[in-house]
Amino acid sequence: MFSEVELQRDVKVHAGNLDKRGLVSQRSILVLLLEDLFKERASEDHGYFLSVTSLKSIGKGDVVDESGNMVFTVVFTCRTFKPFKGEVLQGVVHHICHRGVFLRCGPVRIAYLSAWKMPNYHYVPGAKPVFISDDLSKIEKDVVVCFLVLAVRWISASRDFELLASLNADSLGPISLPWSDEVDL
Repeated sequence: MFSEVELQRDVKVHAGNLDKRGLVSQRSILVLLLEDLFKERASEDHGYFLSVTSLKSIGKGDVVDESGNMVFTVVFTCRTFKPFKGEVLQGVVHHICHRGVFLRCGPVRIAYLSAWKMPNYHYVPGAKPVFISDDLSKIEKDVVVCFLVLAVRWISASRDFELLASLNADSLGPISLPWSDEVDL
């Protein structure tokens, strides 16, 4: 689910980024804030940090050492994405094995769809393995699949979420996108 959250972070500005008057530009603070959020990647509470949508306030800078480095407290709003159990999402297949399919869904690197959770799909091995359903729809590499999130797990070491997926509901499975080069017969 996408959401907009208000956050606060301390941004350290190196003395080299200060102008001759000892001031720092709003642009420099924003660039450093974005770099920090990129390194942080995600949080368990808010999900993945996608973009800073507005700067609410920039506090007065405090000098932190003799070199002139300063820390500014910044309050901002940020667009985030956090997956939830029960949510219907779309992911792109990036790996297939006989036990299931691994999907990528936006910033989520691992969404696992077990063969047990794909009713009426059967594994077909080969150089390009696929899952084929009774109605001949295919789940293969690079196909977009609409799925139900069964479980979400936060992995603090990698600062990532992992998902367990299912196709056990109506209107779930591989989808055709309007810009795909698939031929409709």
